[in-house]
Amino acid sequence: MATSTSSPQLDSGPQHDPERVPRRVGFSQTLGRWDVKVSPYLYISPFFLLFALTGLFPLVYTAYVSVHDWNLIGGKGAFVGLENYVFVVQEPNFWKSLRNTFSIFFISTVPQLVIAIVLAAVLDANLRARTFWRMGVLLPYVVAPVAVSLIFGKLFADKSGLINTVLGNIGIDPIGWHSQVLASHVAISTMVDFRWTGYNTLILLAAMQAIPRDLYEAAVLDGASRARQFFSVTIPMLRPTLIFVVITSTIGGLQIFDEPRMFDQTGQGGPSRQWMTATMYIYELGWGNQKSFGRASAVAWILFLIIITIGLINFSITRRIASDNATTKRKKVSR
Repeated sequence: MATSTSSPQLDSGPQHDPERVPRRVGFSQTLGRWDVKVSPYLYISPFFLLFALTGLFPLVYTAYVSVHDWNLIGGKGAFVGLENYVFVVQEPNFWKSLRNTFSIFFISTVPQLVIAIVLAAVLDANLRARTFWRMGVLLPYVVAPVAVSLIFGKLFADKSGLINTVLGNIGIDPIGWHSQVLASHVAISTMVDFRWTGYNTLILLAAMQAIPRDLYEAAVLDGASRARQFFSVTIPMLRPTLIFVVITSTIGGLQIFDEPRMFDQTGQGGPSRQWMTATMYIYELGWGNQKSFGRASAVAWILFLIIITIGLINFSITRRIASDNATTKRKKVSR
């Protein structure tokens, strides 16, 4: 008698039930996904919140004040539009303050960058007690600007100053540091360089330490001297950092206030305003005889637009240099 045997059907794969309810994602998994997506924005949000509170809001509020007849004593007045800007650009002291600001900026920035590069190169060498020297170069930056201005104001005094005394001993006539335009700019630039050279030195030193050492080894094998290595390897590799230092120096140099303000006892930029800067002119309009916050805000916004324009020019130069470097590297690789 034949018996039929039934073999079990092979399972061809998982069977999907069309009536099966989709599995719900737990709260912890949802929270984890949101944590990955949202956390980066939460980490950077404090900066933007502080910037909106201390930077963006004052900027917008200053623009609002600049189009009103706003007085220190009377408060907000009528809407005047661009009348404050027209008044400012017609004032001779405004153009004189811009001239002084750019003059002090150029006189101080060029020597400052040269000295900072040289000091950074020296500190990058094998010196004894390198940490001590690197800390020491930053000490002038820690000193209060008012103290620096008072000390240098005595050094550059017209009659009894140390600088004129030394010049008189070697047969050079005393210089009118507080009466001559160029001399006053040189004296104030010296104060600026004293405070900021060490700060820029450390930035350039950090960039020098990031340069690959195999570039110097290859230069040594090619027979390059120390000077040749400095101008052919160090300086080209420092271009992005140098541009960054130039941008920050431009922003700080165009906003200089403490050094020229404390250069004499009156704090008005000299008897003929020969060293009055743009920020000092803003202070004079807002808290001086005119006490016009509207006009002071107009000058502040003009200065802001000038800084933005120079910053955009520097940014375009930075991108061009970066693209040129990338093109040069691609050509070398293709060869």
